[in-house]
Amino acid sequence: MSATTLPTTPHYSPEYRFNVQIYYEDTDFSGVVYHPNFLKYFERAREHVIGAEILHNLWQQQQLGFAVYRTDMVCHDGVEFADIVDVRTQFYFESKFRTVWKQSIWRPNATKAAVTATIEMVCMNQKRQLAPMPPALITQLSAGMA
Repeated sequence: MSATTLPTTPHYSPEYRFNVQIYYEDTDFSGVVYHPNFLKYFERAREHVIGAEILHNLWQQQQLGFAVYRTDMVCHDGVEFADIVDVRTQFYFESKFRTVWKQSIWRPNATKAAVTATIEMVCMNQKRQLAPMPPALITQLSAGMA
């Protein structure tokens, strides 16, 4: 897939995996993760896929960044203090402006995901206007999607 040719139907990336340690501060009084924290874990995993340095340079050099446009998250099971969860992430390019991320959180030895989410991200400039992703970024993120 070239930077100028995005797929017309969703073609997900390979699955990326990122472990997150659940600390006491992540939980409510019962020791179960407070639900907004799942969004933070998903964000960390997406940053890991793209790369912090790439995101930093994108902002510093091209004044471009990503913002959440839409989120659909379902909590199927509780995640507890001291768990080390596996955040699984895949994405596809919906357009030159938008990526769609399919993410899930798995507890150790689980047979199903504890939390699932679909998160749509848009590329924006520093004026908070929709902006196309740079072709070099699309090419880099597309590596391995063929």
